[in-house]
Amino acid sequence: MYPMKLTPAFKDYLWGGARLRTEYHMQSDLDKLAEAWVLSCHKDGPSVVANGELAGMTLEAAIDKLGKDCLGTKGKAFAFFPILIKLIDAKDNLSIQVHPSDEYALRVEGEFGKTEMWYVVDCDPGAYLYYGFNREIAPDEFARRIADNTLLEVLNKVEVKKGDCFFIESGTIHAIGAGLLIAEIQQNSNTTYRVYDYGRVGADGKPRQLHVEKAKEVTQLCPPTAAYGAVQTVEGKARLASCKYFTVDKLEVRGETGLSVDGASFASLLCLEGCLIVEAAGQSVSMVPGDCVFLPASLGGVQLKGNGAVVCSRV
Repeated sequence: MYPMKLTPAFKDYLWGGARLRTEYHMQSDLDKLAEAWVLSCHKDGPSVVANGELAGMTLEAAIDKLGKDCLGTKGKAFAFFPILIKLIDAKDNLSIQVHPSDEYALRVEGEFGKTEMWYVVDCDPGAYLYYGFNREIAPDEFARRIADNTLLEVLNKVEVKKGDCFFIESGTIHAIGAGLLIAEIQQNSNTTYRVYDYGRVGADGKPRQLHVEKAKEVTQLCPPTAAYGAVQTVEGKARLASCKYFTVDKLEVRGETGLSVDGASFASLLCLEGCLIVEAAGQSVSMVPGDCVFLPASLGGVQLKGNGAVVCSRV
């Protein structure tokens, strides 16, 4: 086992921009790079191992070859690989949307639901997002506001700044706004129910599909309950999120920082800034912003050298 640098899968959704190409030097033939799925075992966009003896294999195939022990005892408890990590460049507004719970998604969609978290990597001045409702509303009002295009009036609009963090539990209505660059750690699911899409049309010239009836069944009609906003860093570490699906920390590296990857869980490192070297098991791999490295469980001691910052995710 060794630190595996990953090549992402890309998505060209109509709201995407060019920052992943121009600032993060990601290469793709797609016109727009809306999302980079930097750590993914999902069929809709698997990431690929870029280094070492498993180079060229999808992450899922590499895990199968290594054996499920590389996921750790917590990772093996999930029926599927548990998390998906993305970089999202929103040049334009994303749709108003909601994700279902595990129970609903497994019954209706055949995959897990989607609880996620956002870390604001960068944003334009005045950028904002929608996060839950600004008050409790009744089901009939929800349906009426969807029908008459006044839903935005009852959503919780939050102006954001670089370094803010949001925890979006399944059932929470939300939308990333224009001018935001987001690191998203989520359950390994691609189930999204659009509620409102600003009247936009897709590449086929037709309005993009909405999923209003399903959204009515899963949306929590209340303000968000989780705290959000600025994250405090203590002794070089900031806990961004912790739930039954994932635990996410931000690590600042100034010279050298160590971490341990034991038998409980694998870890992933997403570089946010700077230039770093990851050393473990006698091997090393370099990281620049946008790079993601998968660390198999039981890899042991890992050294991060250089100056920069990473998001470290485990289950």
